Amino acid sequence: MSETDLDIEEIRARLLEAALPHAAFDGWTEQTLRRAVADAGLAPIDAYRAFPGGADDLLDFFLDDADRQMVSGMLDLDLENMRIRDKIASGIRIRLENAAPHKEAVRRGLNHLGLPHHAPAAMRSLYRTVDLMWRAIGDTSTDFNFYTKRTLLGGVYASTLLYWLNDRSEDHADTWAFLDRRIGNVMQIEKAKARFLGAGSKLPDPFRIGQRLASRTRRPFRT
Repeated sequence: MSETDLDIEEIRARLLEAALPHAAFDGWTEQTLRRAVADAGLAPIDAYRAFPGGADDLLDFFLDDADRQMVSGMLDLDLENMRIRDKIASGIRIRLENAAPHKEAVRRGLNHLGLPHHAPAAMRSLYRTVDLMWRAIGDTSTDFNFYTKRTLLGGVYASTLLYWLNDRSEDHADTWAFLDRRIGNVMQIEKAKARFLGAGSKLPDPFRIGQRLASRTRRPFRT
């Protein structure tokens, strides 16, 4: 079957499905992609058309597909009646529960992105995931909070992902407890920051104090 017979998205989906069992053992390599092409009954030209960057593009498609499924699952929730911490926890849980059948492929993907020359791709992938989580729950911030929210969530998600990869508890119960603790820690930091900023607004303005002192020193000396 040639590329003229299939839509590009269908080719990508078929190659990903065929690649996942191989990625769990061989990693996200060109060998995995070649085997996926053979298993899917496609031609090499189809793989090049779908993933011109080879196995790296295949892995990125896997992560992007996981993001799309995560957002779809989050939008099915009653988000309007949930606390922010519960919305975020649900997003991370959906992401990881969807990935559970392919945990080893996820592990090999994380190892692949952990290589120094893949650092930019790893950061882009993490940012894309946490940004989509915030957008899915309706975040519209455009100020400094836009970046702090994504940085904090990136830390929570990354640490939970690493914990989940090594969690052997039933239904990953230990992971969800760990996630709850991590989000609790972040909420405490945010509350402390809000108290600090609130207290800071009540302190004298050092700029105005400086202006008053400067105006006094500029007064002419009287004899």
